Amino acid sequence: MTDILKVAMPKGRIYKKAAALFREAGLDIPLEVDETRKLVISLPELNMEFILAKPVDVPTYVEYGAADIGIVGKDVLLEEDRDIYELLDLGIARCRMSVIGLPNWQPGIQQRVATKYPNVASRYFREQGQQVEVIKLNGSIELAPLIGLADRIVDMVETGQTLQENGLVEMNPIFEITSRLVANRVSYRMKNGQIQSLCDRLQQVIGGNVTN
Repeated sequence: MTDILKVAMPKGRIYKKAAALFREAGLDIPLEVDETRKLVISLPELNMEFILAKPVDVPTYVEYGAADIGIVGKDVLLEEDRDIYELLDLGIARCRMSVIGLPNWQPGIQQRVATKYPNVASRYFREQGQQVEVIKLNGSIELAPLIGLADRIVDMVETGQTLQENGLVEMNPIFEITSRLVANRVSYRMKNGQIQSLCDRLQQVIGGNVTN
């Protein structure tokens, strides 16, 4: 009997896009799975098990082998820097990481940047030759420049509507973000046939956007 393929899926909006992509690739995921509150979902007809996790935790589950493969945003991959294989660019949940601030921002002696992505932000400003103090926040990053906690923020931008509503502007795009299919290194060897078969089916749908 073929081993069950354990798939770490991000909860929320990315899950729905990923599930739609899987269905388009011919994987018959029941629609009721989209609304379930269960965290572990058995799909015996597909020889799969879904593990629903916070997006930021997906690479950890994959690295430590609790999941064989997972779907995760490029932003999380760059921030977490986990020891996993990046297999495919799925082309979903497209947005970008950017430096954001108030329209009248001017560089001062002390520069502070707030972000959910301290490693990404620190690396970017270091590469730009700028010395900044990076402050980690977990939510409502847009608030930081409005109340003087930080001069600028580094965050994801999708439509820009939240920025506009809070009087903020996108200053410098850093990189484009899409969701990626990743694999545990041991699982990729031990379950290569199953994983490669899934990759092939997804590639036919997405046009074969193999990652760098």
